[in-house]
Amino acid sequence: MRRPPIVPLVLVAVPLVLAVAGPWLAPEASGRGPAFTTDGLLGTDFAGRDVWREVLLGGRNLILVALTATAGAYLLGVPWGLAAATARRAADELLMRPLDMLLAVPSLLLLTLLATIGSGTVLVGALVLVHLPDIARVTRAAALDAANGTAIEAMRLQGETRWRTGVLFVGRSALRTLVTDVGTRLTGTLYLVAAAAFLGIGVSPDTADWAVMIDRNRDGLFLNPWSVLAPALLIVMLTVGLNLAFDRALGTRRYGRRPRRSAHLVPERVT
Repeated sequence: MRRPPIVPLVLVAVPLVLAVAGPWLAPEASGRGPAFTTDGLLGTDFAGRDVWREVLLGGRNLILVALTATAGAYLLGVPWGLAAATARRAADELLMRPLDMLLAVPSLLLLTLLATIGSGTVLVGALVLVHLPDIARVTRAAALDAANGTAIEAMRLQGETRWRTGVLFVGRSALRTLVTDVGTRLTGTLYLVAAAAFLGIGVSPDTADWAVMIDRNRDGLFLNPWSVLAPALLIVMLTVGLNLAFDRALGTRRYGRRPRRSAHLVPERVT
């Protein structure tokens, strides 16, 4: 029996628990004291606020925006890519060429243009647009061989519906590639959300947010290192843990079971 992936689970669970349960566990605000002191569990920040309280309050928005944006990008990008892979050449070009325009725009520039004119909802929409071209192209590339193979032609001749051929069969052929992409994509989304918050896009400078804490407290790094290190470590733990978890899941699927020997793979005995 394979041991459970303890390290990835711990790396992911600690930031997630603090982000989800933190607002209920955070102590009441006790006013503001001197800036960058070492009093209390993690000391105080640039405004004299309790760093531990800010850590408990600062993860929910970051993770919620990243998860929502990633899920939205896949809900839109995967059907888009499957439709392009199973469509005729003219329809394929019509679906994929507009996405090249989005690819030409730098992600941070797009976030700056869209997120500064709205709230967190606009930030989620901007992140969906950032990831949509890549996800659609990855899906199309992973599904293209199956969509043009002999098996799909046989299914069509047998009268199989487009749902079974284009979604169940072709989509399942691209599943492993998409699962691999999810880990990298979610990590990239966390980076973009943190970068946007670090630049003050979509959040207030005084908001309890892990990325904002890093930005606002960096001048006091040597006075109270925990004001910067605590949120930075939680972001690093989450991103590294997610990548390890997805890698471990794929590795378990690849190596956890012994493959069955097929009859056509068994060499014939030479007489």
